[in-house]
Amino acid sequence: MAKRLLPLLNRVLVEKVIPPSKTNAGILLPEKATKMNSGKVVAVGAGIRDREGKLIPVSVKEGDTVLLPEFGGTQVKLGDKDFHLERFSPFVGCNST
Repeated sequence: MAKRLLPLLNRVLVEKVIPPSKTNAGILLPEKATKMNSGKVVAVGAGIRDREGKLIPVSVKEGDTVLLPEFGGTQVKLGDKDFHLERFSPFVGCNST
């Protein structure tokens, strides 16, 4: 049975992307160059409601690559993969695909 976690409200489920430690030519990259907090959006909540009750949707979609803050969020382990459950507001940036 496959497990699926569906985020609520303005939460986003992100799978962290592990950058390569060396280039295609075999050059080893320094640790600082490989320490970027980015991840791929796996699931998105519906959004939150404002004071009038209108739905404000989350502006990222599944498959987008986002830059995450260094700290925060909730770590979730589903099967053998590690995910992060984050609110949409602390994202630093987004690279749409």
